[in-house]
Amino acid sequence: MNDFKNKTLSIAGSDSGAGAGIQADLKTFSSLGVYGATVITAVTAQNTVGVQDVVMMSGDFVSEQINSVMSDIKPSSIKTGMLGNSEIINAVCKSLEGNNYQDLVVDPVMIAESGDSLIDDSAISSYINKLFPLSTLVTPNIHEAEKIAKIKINSEDSLIKCGRLILDMGANRVLIKGGHWKEDIAEDFLFSEGEMIRFSETKINTKNTHGTGCTLSAAITAFLSMGDSVEFSIRKAKEYITNSLKYSYSIGEGNSPVNHFHKK
Repeated sequence: MNDFKNKTLSIAGSDSGAGAGIQADLKTFSSLGVYGATVITAVTAQNTVGVQDVVMMSGDFVSEQINSVMSDIKPSSIKTGMLGNSEIINAVCKSLEGNNYQDLVVDPVMIAESGDSLIDDSAISSYINKLFPLSTLVTPNIHEAEKIAKIKINSEDSLIKCGRLILDMGANRVLIKGGHWKEDIAEDFLFSEGEMIRFSETKINTKNTHGTGCTLSAAITAFLSMGDSVEFSIRKAKEYITNSLKYSYSIGEGNSPVNHFHKK
């Protein structure tokens, strides 16, 4: 008999450099002691310097992967990463609506580290109208939150307004990742109906930051699969990513990944 507990699924792109995407998610799941299954939405030629090429999967093939995993392994907690276009987002939503799970963490990958947009307006609309309402938690960084809410975040008041706007769009909870918000503190903001909670950790001064967003959302997903609350899962995931940054080391010429298997 399949038990929901401690089984996760990542629906995301493959990073050939293994610092972000599916590879980062699997490392995070393994490090935290949960089983991780995968659905590949895209394959990238990528290293620490940048992305050289991307091949997107078809929506039909993404659906086939989801149904294959869900019909047998039955993960309780699911996260999405790079979905790429509205066809894939719509396929994910349709497939998830036909399956049973407990939590969905949506990491809306929209902006490359270079600042370039990774998806078009129709994909953003699919995120908002179809995927956000299915989610337990949406985890945009500041740039992604700006793109979703269509407002500029240049103060704490504007950040709070942005978080509440995304809630009004249908998300159940929103975690705006404020890693660039303050000089010495990595502060994130969780918005839910009628409440805002801050999560703060000392900022680690390192260029080994590739995959931080993927790793944080994967860690939250892992802790949710263990039965932890959303708030407690975020607190534990923040501690995990802080140490992953603290004990990271350089492996390439660009922005190296975090150390998923760090030892405190």
